[in-house]
Amino acid sequence: MNGKSKLVLGMMSGTSADGIDVALVRISGAPPNLNARLLGHASVKYPPALRKEILRVAEQRPLIAGALSQLNFRLGELFAGAAIAACRQFRVALSKIALVGSHGQTIFHQGRPMPYFGSPTASTLQIGEPSVIAARTGITTVGDFRPADMALRGQGAPLVPYADYLLYRHAKLGRISLNLGGIANITVLPRAAKPQQVLAFDTGPANMLIDALVAHFTQGRRRFDKNARLAMQGRSLPALLDDLLGDPYLKLVPPKSTGREYYGRAYLKMLFSLGRHYRASPNDLIRAATIFTALSVVDALNRFVLPTTKIQQLIVSGGGAHNPLILAQLAAALPGIEVLPSGRLGIPEDAKEALAFALLAYETLHRRPANLPSATGARGLAILGKISYAPPR
Repeated sequence: MNGKSKLVLGMMSGTSADGIDVALVRISGAPPNLNARLLGHASVKYPPALRKEILRVAEQRPLIAGALSQLNFRLGELFAGAAIAACRQFRVALSKIALVGSHGQTIFHQGRPMPYFGSPTASTLQIGEPSVIAARTGITTVGDFRPADMALRGQGAPLVPYADYLLYRHAKLGRISLNLGGIANITVLPRAAKPQQVLAFDTGPANMLIDALVAHFTQGRRRFDKNARLAMQGRSLPALLDDLLGDPYLKLVPPKSTGREYYGRAYLKMLFSLGRHYRASPNDLIRAATIFTALSVVDALNRFVLPTTKIQQLIVSGGGAHNPLILAQLAAALPGIEVLPSGRLGIPEDAKEALAFALLAYETLHRRPANLPSATGARGLAILGKISYAPPR
């Protein structure tokens, strides 16, 4: 790849497994003067039965190796189809796209080493075979971004802070980029930050618990609480909320990362038990999970960020950025900090993570590192991802 600008597709599916987000990005230059311009974004939903299987697998339900192999390749086909459909929507020929960066679908992430056959082991697994994407689209594809960081004893997450640093660092303002996907994660950018000053970690659950409760109580008729309508109808239960804020994960010192392995089926079972104890209605419980999402972010900021770093702006992206109750709670609990959706800075709330993986892929193909050890805990810089070359034309 030469020094001219390139069109890159970034693709992402988060822990909620709602579907595949696709971003078309024009990228040029090199850090610290790397330029990225979002040209379009699209989203493709997973078929309901396949989404159910993804969530079943991510909840660590029994699975034979053959089924995992089939799911990996089937998702590769879906990611390829999403890329093709997005280019059709953007009215851009596939031949004009230089590169695809695909995060894939996480089905397991263990960032901290745990005992395994006599040795502490950390691991991660994202599926959605990149070779299939490259073959179907005819575009060289970078995937499997997290293992290179973990090989250097990092947690392999979060990786989006590299993009946050390029997009949001400011000479005069301290900023935090908050992404509210299935899990909530923050990137802390002190005023005039250098890369080694960036702090980033997962603060706790975001949409994951809310969506699971909504799906359960509506028997699957709804997948999320649009505009927090159900939560707004619930009562506030301070004692229940206090119990949730005692979550041990909140007290862990960064770097740290989490996912469905922790905030999945077992956690939801505990939440139902708390609901019964406090005689919470379905909407009461949805409200509690919604406010817990906001206050767990606030807890992380008060515990690990604000004592040492002056922050003026909290920039919010992800599906939770459309939840007015979460935004109101954040604004009320963080006086003096402006809470604003990322769209106000030119990056739509639902596009940022897909854009980030376009940037990471671009750096991979230029053989440049794109992890931030201050965020992941890695022992050094890593060139992320594996490259699947397109078939010869």
